[in-house]
Amino acid sequence: MNSMEELNENPTATITAVDTEARVAFYRQTYTHVALAVLLFILVEMIFFQIPVVLEFALSLTQGRQWLFMLIGFMIVTSYAERMALKSHDKNKQYLALLLFVVAEAFIFIPLIFMAMVYSGEGGMSIINQAAIMTLSLFSGLTAIVLLTKKDFSFLKSALAVGFFIALGLIVAGLLFGFNLGLWFSVGMVVLASGSILYQTSNMVHKYDNEQYVGAALALFASLMLLFWYILSILNRR
Repeated sequence: MNSMEELNENPTATITAVDTEARVAFYRQTYTHVALAVLLFILVEMIFFQIPVVLEFALSLTQGRQWLFMLIGFMIVTSYAERMALKSHDKNKQYLALLLFVVAEAFIFIPLIFMAMVYSGEGGMSIINQAAIMTLSLFSGLTAIVLLTKKDFSFLKSALAVGFFIALGLIVAGLLFGFNLGLWFSVGMVVLASGSILYQTSNMVHKYDNEQYVGAALALFASLMLLFWYILSILNRR
């Protein structure tokens, strides 16, 4: 969210100023990169699960306050990657930022996916597949709303910032004092993630220039993975 606030600092004309053909090409490039990021996430996650040391280390971080330090590290890495993808005009650095973000997401997802595989029983993937289908369906629907209506959802910025700040405070308090945030917190985070998808898709339509498709893809991928996290968390609770 923070890096997206700097969009207007870029002096290049936004995507709304270019012709239809260039705009469609920008959208295609953005969503192609989102799809590639998802595929890379799956590949990296599979690799992590094949390395016992990585798997055991990630699972060990779920104990006590270690998870809090893990979250802080994750936020530092992903914030750095977002800023690099947005502010750098070097495509190599933008792709490095996207790679860094995907690897960080894959690592932090290890405990949640491990839990889902355990709960799924012998098949090992049923809950994950359900969560993936629900996430992609909701993501596609929310994206379609913005692309078809061309509505500017930038008004969500303040509400999302407050919502994420409150959520972060609750997460930290839960980790420090050892209480479970419960099902309704996850439901609320699904709502926040959905709002973030509307906001980031709106930014793609109204705020980026036609060379920022990697940064746009990273922002959409971040919101997509946040949605997937909490849908998977809800299904795990069953």
